[in-house]
Amino acid sequence: FSSESTCCQQASEMVKRETFILSVDVGTTSIRCHVYDKSASIRGSCSAKVSLLYPQPGWVEIDPEDLWKGFVTVVKGAKTDIYGGGIYSFVIVSRNTGKPFHNFITWQDLRAAELVRSWNRSCTMKTVHGVMKMLHFLTRQKRFLAASLVVFTTQHVSLRLVWALNNIPQAVEDDSCYFGTIDTWLLYKLTKGLVHATDYSNASATAIFDSYQMCWSGFLCSLLSIPLSILPSVQNTSHKFGTCDPSIFGVPIPVMSVMADQQAAMFGECCFDIGDVKITMGTGTFMNINTGNKPHTSIAGLYPLVGWKIGADVVYLAEGNAAGTGAAIKWAQDLELFSDVKETGAIATSVEDSDGVYFVPSFSGLQAPLNDPKACASFMGLKPSTTKRHLVRAILESIAFRNKQLFEIMLRETRIPITKIRADGGVCTNNFIMQLTADLLGRKIERPSHFDMSCLGAAFVAGLGTGKELATFESKADWDKDGRYRGVLQSWERALQRSMHWYSQP
Repeated sequence: FSSESTCCQQASEMVKRETFILSVDVGTTSIRCHVYDKSASIRGSCSAKVSLLYPQPGWVEIDPEDLWKGFVTVVKGAKTDIYGGGIYSFVIVSRNTGKPFHNFITWQDLRAAELVRSWNRSCTMKTVHGVMKMLHFLTRQKRFLAASLVVFTTQHVSLRLVWALNNIPQAVEDDSCYFGTIDTWLLYKLTKGLVHATDYSNASATAIFDSYQMCWSGFLCSLLSIPLSILPSVQNTSHKFGTCDPSIFGVPIPVMSVMADQQAAMFGECCFDIGDVKITMGTGTFMNINTGNKPHTSIAGLYPLVGWKIGADVVYLAEGNAAGTGAAIKWAQDLELFSDVKETGAIATSVEDSDGVYFVPSFSGLQAPLNDPKACASFMGLKPSTTKRHLVRAILESIAFRNKQLFEIMLRETRIPITKIRADGGVCTNNFIMQLTADLLGRKIERPSHFDMSCLGAAFVAGLGTGKELATFESKADWDKDGRYRGVLQSWERALQRSMHWYSQP
């Protein structure tokens, strides 16, 4: 779609025959369901928490059956007759043959960290990089340049799947085993095992999908010994994936869209033009830029994603992320630095500064542009005058500082003029973080009145068009006229450096 009005008009035409759209946001901390009418008014809602399991240090899992039960409960709790659905998913690992062999391994999980380290340092990867550089030199095809720069991370599915294949041998011994992210698992359960599929947006986030060729990477799967036979079929984002078995909800609900979380949020924010940027601040921060009909080739850790594929049209995104955003705030609440998250903005502004205290939000290492899984979370600069209010301010400032880091690397790498910036996610309700981010970026940031953009985006793709109200945070021209924050940012970056390579093992 070339513009917001065109998108909304075409999406509206898609839904004329439908009564409601149900959209379910299945994340690593919660399941949220909204029922939208044609004007995007929410006609029913329900939510439930997702229980994370920590069986070993660094391991983060979700019980698949508990997730399924929570999903069904939330959908039924919406209490509305539903005729179309859009399912949101988050990239994790699951292989199932009716019953899963293991729990979901979430994006925060670090069990594959040693595999990541050994593969990135291996002679095999050096050879691959060399061959791909030569192919790029001879052909000038960007997909070879991308392959020459690729490095593995713990957040990608690829090596976590390799870990599962190596450590759960009974799964691969079963000829009917399947691999799937959350969307694939839910489709499989909703259709009673009839559908094993995903969409391009989810597939592209696994790091075993070739976004240039728009198919599973046979080369990478061969390199990592991942059987292509276990991978789901890949469909358009807007596609009738199947119909829910009537025994589950009492009616045969068609599933009209499957979409990955950040891409769904991007669509929900109406970021349809090249240069549109979306910042989602939830459990982690995810910053995406619309790169148009070509995937971005990164050297600093931005990841090329398929935003969505509708018909023959494909939109690509480049993504940078920072783990530990909402997690840091929740951790501070658990330590009783404050009682209500809504108080944090007022607490931060109740002091002039953080009293020289800096927080490094790296509970799961540091992502782009530093890319250090061995970094530790830390407070630095503590002194007898430090109060809880200074600690809270330091935590909120660190989130805005990471936003600035991601934005600068995105500008430097893509060289795409920024057209607009919109923010969503639970943390974006914090006005202190929003205003400081706008000031640091020197840009206007728009925040919608409805924060569940992943739900709304999936509903858009399932066949919905609407407008929405926006709150605006303008960058103040004289916000740092004395240069104080330049020094604060430099000191925070020093704190980052001292937190890096802290652990001998990730």
